[in-house]
Amino acid sequence: MGDQSVLIEIETGSRKGEKVWANNMLTGSMSVDKIFQEGDKAWALIGFDEDNNINFANMIDHYRIDKEIFLIGVFAVVVIIFSGYTGVRTLLSFAFVLLSIWKILIPAMLHGYNPLMVALIVGNVLTIVTLLLVANFSKKAYAAIISSVTCSLATCFLAIIFGNLFDIHGAVMEGAESLLYAGFMNIDLTSIFQAGIYLASSGAILDLSIDISSALEEIADNNPGVTKAQLVKSGLNIGKSVVGSQTTTLLFAYMGSYITVMMVYMAQGTPIMNILNSKAIAAEILHTFVGCIGLVLVSPLTSIICGLIYNKGSNAAYSSK
Repeated sequence: MGDQSVLIEIETGSRKGEKVWANNMLTGSMSVDKIFQEGDKAWALIGFDEDNNINFANMIDHYRIDKEIFLIGVFAVVVIIFSGYTGVRTLLSFAFVLLSIWKILIPAMLHGYNPLMVALIVGNVLTIVTLLLVANFSKKAYAAIISSVTCSLATCFLAIIFGNLFDIHGAVMEGAESLLYAGFMNIDLTSIFQAGIYLASSGAILDLSIDISSALEEIADNNPGVTKAQLVKSGLNIGKSVVGSQTTTLLFAYMGSYITVMMVYMAQGTPIMNILNSKAIAAEILHTFVGCIGLVLVSPLTSIICGLIYNKGSNAAYSSK
């Protein structure tokens, strides 16, 4: 508790090179407080009086932008080295997704538009654009788009049904109540929570659909005599293996963020029935298994679509031999 006084040297802006004393307020919360040491680089808020003299300086947080840019740069280089021109398209889709979420999805929800409708529109547009950028205008992209959009709609429908059945309010999300206190009293937090379930699973659904579609395209290209039934069967066999690992990945991704909550329950000796019935854990169960259902559905659907569109010409050529 209390505060920390630090002497800072300004590194950017019109006052570059000046040294002033700054204040770092401590609240007693480890998740919010930060402690600075000599040599640290910080992001600071500096105020000026009417004569343009510095009258206060507050320490916001440690400066991390340069490290974040470096990490993103490493990611971009690795993707391009591994995937070449496809990696460039992957980075473009990545940037498009981030900008769409930041500039379209979030502002639309803040303006009071129906969160589920906004999420469906933005999510499906992002799915289509991402698959076209990654797989180009090809049959495997079209098959993945049809199956992933269809399964995403089913996932959204399940999120609404089971979200209502579980009776979980959207305030269970971290920081959700802060939106109400910030003046957005008309926001439907529960619909945002349900939309979040759909968006979180749509990425995994997209991933699995293009995996199966690409694998079946390779089979069709390298074995022109393969029948539609054989192609669908191959897709189902591939899907069985991939779905098992993908659902486990989804479980790790969702439950990993709540590991400390589970530890608190265990440390306090909370009965397992109380743990499973709590809002926080029930919300994660909802997230995980609605997403897993979507993953299970996308495998056979993608296989059937690929079987229908991939080898029409191949079958004709094979029959004439």
